[in-house]
Amino acid sequence: MKVLLVIPPMTQLNTPYPSTAYLKAYLDSKNIECDQKDFGIDLIDQLFSKEGLTKIHNAILNNKKIDVDDSIPFFMDAFTDYQATVDPVKTFLRGGDSSLALRLASRTLVPEGPRFLPLNEHKQLLEIFGEMATHDRAKYIGSLYFDDIADIIRKAVDEKFEFSRYGEKLASSSTSFSDLDEQIETSNTIIDQMLKDITAAYMKSYDPDVIALTAPFPGNVYGAFKIAKFAKAIKPNVKIVMGGGYVNTELRTLNDKRFFKYIDYLVFDDGERALECIVEHLSGKRDKNQLLRTWFLENNQIQKISSLGEKDVPFKSLSAPTYKGLQLDKYISMIEMPNPVHRLWSDYRWNKLILAHGCYWKQCTFCDVTLDYIERFEPQKATQIVDNMEKMISETGQTGFHFVDEASPPAILKKMSEEIIQRKLQLSYWGNIRFDTMFTKDVCTLLADAGCIAVTGGLEIASPRLLELTKKGVTIEQVAHVAKAFKDAGIYVHAYLMYGFPTQTVQETVDALEVVRQLFVNGCIDSAFWHRFVATVHSPVGKMPENFKIKTHYPKIPKEGLFAINEIPFTDPTPCDHEEMGKALRFALYNYMHGSCLDIAVDEWFEIEVPKTTLATDYIKNILLQPAPTIPAGQVRKNLRA
Repeated sequence: MKVLLVIPPMTQLNTPYPSTAYLKAYLDSKNIECDQKDFGIDLIDQLFSKEGLTKIHNAILNNKKIDVDDSIPFFMDAFTDYQATVDPVKTFLRGGDSSLALRLASRTLVPEGPRFLPLNEHKQLLEIFGEMATHDRAKYIGSLYFDDIADIIRKAVDEKFEFSRYGEKLASSSTSFSDLDEQIETSNTIIDQMLKDITAAYMKSYDPDVIALTAPFPGNVYGAFKIAKFAKAIKPNVKIVMGGGYVNTELRTLNDKRFFKYIDYLVFDDGERALECIVEHLSGKRDKNQLLRTWFLENNQIQKISSLGEKDVPFKSLSAPTYKGLQLDKYISMIEMPNPVHRLWSDYRWNKLILAHGCYWKQCTFCDVTLDYIERFEPQKATQIVDNMEKMISETGQTGFHFVDEASPPAILKKMSEEIIQRKLQLSYWGNIRFDTMFTKDVCTLLADAGCIAVTGGLEIASPRLLELTKKGVTIEQVAHVAKAFKDAGIYVHAYLMYGFPTQTVQETVDALEVVRQLFVNGCIDSAFWHRFVATVHSPVGKMPENFKIKTHYPKIPKEGLFAINEIPFTDPTPCDHEEMGKALRFALYNYMHGSCLDIAVDEWFEIEVPKTTLATDYIKNILLQPAPTIPAGQVRKNLRA
């Protein structure tokens, strides 16, 4: 029984998504024959090539319905230059042919389409790299060049295409399967054709009996279904399994049977043991009633099987993920914004690891705290984590690590860092944290000495009242001190921000922006991102909307049955135009991250009339002059200990 683990397009370009790497390591330990492939990076390899651009060019010539704007005529006029440069630039962005940096950085190599207009209007944007940072400047120019081509693809070839998502709107909280089903059956763009060829090539070379598709996001669900369709056309008896974050959050109420035209088995929550059970069942070693959290269609009825005799594999017993089978030299590093923290998501090659299953806090009212991936907290020991890191360094030759936990537990990070220093390892790591008071100046210095280069953490709504309502477990005072401790240790800090939470007022939004401005001014954060709040079915807000003074509006169930649901529309009686406010928040933040306009009063960013901030201009400065918040005795729970 041969299993092919597949990452469908699209997740990310610079490094593999870790789900298949964990699954392969587990299946290898059980002597189940398997391989893993990232169809997304294979697709980019074909699309961004001389031959791929020729297909795009021909498609534009043959498509008379294209809504032509300035970018398409420019592409057609400069086509020979695009065709001549796309493969060299791709090689450079993969880390090869470093001498090409000189021509890219001097802007004498590639055609410059609409994505370059900001550089022409604001020439100081390139000055951020400095005179000697030729390679980074060249990578930024190459990234803009690739973005120009991606825009052409989306406008003229396939409107579903983006670098980190593909067909996202078709799957995101879509109650009806109809639109997605129609696209699966009828769409035949250049990208569909390439994906069909990629599928056929692996079906021929590997000939799998089972294809396990990971669907972590709505933006790779369409690709997963197309792969399933193409694979079954080649080998009708191949079995298709789907699991991942999207399945866990959006498909728990699925009852549309059309889904199972393409997918044979739907797996929820952790996939290691569940996939092993399916393989054993297909091999005749296990009855179907002994499957684990698995749905399938039988006698035109959706069967939901989860044997009480089966348990998940303890997280602490899982070995290091393995990237064997993935073509690591194909991944592409890009600088999409000249900000040192933002580039971490799209630049560099990271080994991805999980320190602990679930979240050690698991109380935030906007989070999916009722689901297993959050609720079940189970850490690994620090020594085992560092063992896994050493194994991955040996396998990949890369010493950079991205911890993809919901929130890396501070006690584990401390113990792990001590272990790294004791073993005299030289590596780099970053990951998501809570602004926990356990991150003292001494702890942050220790983490930096062990290789911590950046942290990303949720400030969310920078309002005392709303932070309490979200049960975030942090205060503005706490965030300021912890963020400054990381910064003083030489660690970059990125803050996740949220607006539009139930009952949030205009005044609170203006004051939140003032908090963010002052965090930048006082050197507490380097980067941030505003998210518009959404209520989800698995969060306390979604389950108990009356506690947050809102009314939810569940969508009407289609006659064919329910497909996906996660986000829930709601009505908030609090008067506040969050859509308009969001524009100002994002515009201000963009400038702050470039170090500009930090002296402008925050109310001036809004096109609508808003009140001035109620906060003093030295609000954060005065907080930092006070002693840092400490941990009350007995607050550190046992499950925080490494």
